Amino acid sequence: MIIITNPPERFCGEIAVPGDKSITHRALMLGALARGVTEVKGYLDARDCLSTIRCLQQLGVKITPQGNNLIIEGRNMVLKQPADILDAGNSGTTARLLLGILAGQPFKTMLTGDKSLRSRPMKRVTEPLGLMGAAIEGEGGTGNLPLAVSGGDLRAINYKSPRASAQVKTAVLLAGLYAEGETTVEEPHRSRDHTELMMKKFGVPIRSEGLKVALEGRPVLRGSQVRVPGDISAAAFMMVAAAVIPDAEVLLKDVGINPTRSGIIEALQEMGASLELQNKRSWGEEPVADILVRGGKRLEGITLQGEIIPRLIDEIPVIAVAAALAEGKTVISDASELRVKESDRISELCAQLQKLGVQITETEDGMIIDGGKQLKGAEVESCGDHRIAMALAVAGLVAEGETAVHGAEVINISFPKFMPSMRSLIVKKPFN
Repeated sequence: MIIITNPPERFCGEIAVPGDKSITHRALMLGALARGVTEVKGYLDARDCLSTIRCLQQLGVKITPQGNNLIIEGRNMVLKQPADILDAGNSGTTARLLLGILAGQPFKTMLTGDKSLRSRPMKRVTEPLGLMGAAIEGEGGTGNLPLAVSGGDLRAINYKSPRASAQVKTAVLLAGLYAEGETTVEEPHRSRDHTELMMKKFGVPIRSEGLKVALEGRPVLRGSQVRVPGDISAAAFMMVAAAVIPDAEVLLKDVGINPTRSGIIEALQEMGASLELQNKRSWGEEPVADILVRGGKRLEGITLQGEIIPRLIDEIPVIAVAAALAEGKTVISDASELRVKESDRISELCAQLQKLGVQITETEDGMIIDGGKQLKGAEVESCGDHRIAMALAVAGLVAEGETAVHGAEVINISFPKFMPSMRSLIVKKPFN
């Protein structure tokens, strides 16, 4: 549980956020499939990524930590049949991407996850993999975990995805590595492109054109060195906190600003936040910058919909906190994907923010927030969702009176040092 007793007198300083979760997952998996050794620098040492490491180790991949780095001895596309069921824990990325890899293996594997993950939709991945020739079966025909995967002998496909989803796209592309010929994925909107960028780094012949991505199957992946930038989804919580606290000034170092992930930056700037990108450079194919956020500027409500939603889908919980403190109305739509995350983030987020006095209305595919009201401290629940827990902690920073966030230990899924990082920026520490 997190208890926040009163707003900070100052919120300032410089921090480094943890390594990007999406990039860490992909570096682990491509390193496992490569020929030779891959070194991953600055990886995210959190529960979701540890689930990926454990699954890969069960598949015969040797992964050795060296300080803040990982050394992966690749298996040149040939994995070992695991002796036991693979458990993805709470990680949807682990499960969906691993399904793509398992589809190419000439053996049968069982894959499961925790209670929350077993309720999350997997048909969006298993259906295109079935078209490629993989046999994936679950109990009761629901398509949810646990799933039995029998792979091998895949065929290339041209897949038109009904949704913009980097996990679906990546699963199909990973399976496409094992298929003869060209595999193509087309999306309705552009989703995050970490997979495409990293596959190039590992030597995969992959092409992107508009909303289409294509690769030639059966390439040789070469072990590489991957430097993981700071996770913009983790940085978002500190960015919003700094934007809504008067006289705040926070510098976030080495944050990934990939255009397919930078919707949070655009949204806060549109709301009127003082936010600067400094020291722009590239780490491999990934753009990186230091982000300076100053508080005190009046924020205004905005409308978020359409193509920007996939680029900030994970940041919507904390954007809702900024909207609650902004003047006027904020409307978020086209975000029904939030209902099938670690929780139903639309319903649960609205219920918890209402406890803090936020005027927020749930809609089928988003929410409407009437902002500009003083938040009141309250007892709130994480709902077993790490991003809701962190968003509520940010709301508690500016609420009048005491706020208690129950179940906050789920934050370890993506940002284990969230509270120490937050405390480091508070001049007068209001935490018990």
